[in-house]
Amino acid sequence: MSTTGSPPTVADVVAVLDRRYPPAWAEEWDRVGLVLGEPSTPVRRIACVVDVVPETVDEALAAGADLIVAHHPLLLRGVSSVAATTYKGRIVHRMIKADVALYVAHTNADVADPGVSDALAARFGLTGLRPLHRPRPGSPADGPGRGIGRIGELPAPMTLAELTRHAAAVLPATAWGVRAAGDPGRMVRTLAVSGGSGDSFLAEATAAGVDAFLTADLRHHPAGEHLAAGGPALLDAAHWATERPWLDDLAAHLRAELGVETVVSDLDTDPWTVHAAAPDRTTRSPDREG
Repeated sequence: MSTTGSPPTVADVVAVLDRRYPPAWAEEWDRVGLVLGEPSTPVRRIACVVDVVPETVDEALAAGADLIVAHHPLLLRGVSSVAATTYKGRIVHRMIKADVALYVAHTNADVADPGVSDALAARFGLTGLRPLHRPRPGSPADGPGRGIGRIGELPAPMTLAELTRHAAAVLPATAWGVRAAGDPGRMVRTLAVSGGSGDSFLAEATAAGVDAFLTADLRHHPAGEHLAAGGPALLDAAHWATERPWLDDLAAHLRAELGVETVVSDLDTDPWTVHAAAPDRTTRSPDREG
């Protein structure tokens, strides 16, 4: 931030974010960095969100944000139009008209140390952290402590059933909640966590010898085959809930580095909005009792 007391510019914020989450650390398919905004625009307040959707943009504008930092890219795949007649085009037009900039830190924030999964691990009090999936040797993201996911020790052992209830309590609330796969009585001491979609790391969780792996977006066949092969127990949480904790770390870093105000979105952008548990079929209905 300027020593004259003037607020930082969009370019100043980008410089701070690029140092903590270098764009070169992102996967080749990813789209990170500054998406919208004039570099010279002053920034007095920053909104931190997981998803850039109309509701989080409305929230940021209502809070008076000059810049939104998002985890998920708004324009991940190539587009030929951002016309206001399209869903994403309307978002782009709304932000440009409001003079609000947009910056994205996605897989470069996943691999960082500290990054997305460090914040998730902190919700469980994990200690002795190490990466679950390390970057390719020699790649830009390769370095001490960096990688996707984290492995650590729980403060005290829990059964899988206890850990599932604990996860539902410490993670941001969603209709999805937390479900688990494996023996409910299995003792869990070592836990791997990975914010966002993590079923591509099932083999690495098994190789690491952890007792359980918590992530999001687990699929039927890969999960079933993983368990059948003797892999660790699985906990499947809502995608948004596994990445929302990182926003607090992001906001704290921006406040410390730039002296700006930050607002963190607690707006649940998980697409699943209704959950109904199956009835307990072990209890006999009164009208069927003897």
